Amino acid sequence: MDEIVTEHAGSILRVQFNRPIKRNAMTSAMYVALADIFNKAANAENTRVVLWHGAGDSFCAGNDIEDFLKNPPGPGESPQAGLMHAFVNFDKPIVVAVQGAAIGGGTTMLTHCDFIYAGEGAKFQMPFINLGLVPEFGSSCSVPARIGHLRAAELILLGAPFDAKRAAELGLVTEVVSDKDVLTRATETARKLAARPAAALQASKRLMKQPFREQLKAAMKAENEEFSVQVRSEDAKEAFSAFLEKRKPDFTRSVRAQATA
Repeated sequence: MDEIVTEHAGSILRVQFNRPIKRNAMTSAMYVALADIFNKAANAENTRVVLWHGAGDSFCAGNDIEDFLKNPPGPGESPQAGLMHAFVNFDKPIVVAVQGAAIGGGTTMLTHCDFIYAGEGAKFQMPFINLGLVPEFGSSCSVPARIGHLRAAELILLGAPFDAKRAAELGLVTEVVSDKDVLTRATETARKLAARPAAALQASKRLMKQPFREQLKAAMKAENEEFSVQVRSEDAKEAFSAFLEKRKPDFTRSVRAQATA
């Protein structure tokens, strides 16, 4: 079974995460596949709009932890970095329907989208700090720029979950709709966009992104370098061990280890 499926409906490219049993958690192979989809769509004449959603009861639960631990990203090119570059260079509208969990990358990837419709039951979280990690996909830059430092600190430095209502209050989603109607609402917007003049639509998005594009690239580079260090830290090892062992992490262990070194 393909973990990401695509389908064309006129000039709309529908992209669906297709690992419902894993809440659409991302593997390295999925990052590569999704980057390829967006890179090809960027140059495809038959694609004016991307409509993106997940199968089952989640949008994306972030990284598949077992796969992630086998293939942690390095400071240079990685599957994750490849997808980041694809997003930064994508000038066609991206419309997303978010149902259920949008965790980690499932939230930060959304910062590159133009219309985000969240079901009432959607749950968002950027839990990187809880894993001894730092934000990615440029979110250390884009989230404070969008909602201000204090609110961004609440989401990034505490890493606490927040619901669709809070996401709307913060301006992180376009609209909250009923869970059963979220894909229909996103599809309606995708169709409206597909009927607009394609060249002007892309130029308008490109102009909107232009003042921040280089800043975002710099943030991603810095994040990737820091992420590659932190993912190999004692805190991260403890966090992932605790996650797999279903216990609360003890971050004082690394402090004790340093004190006795």
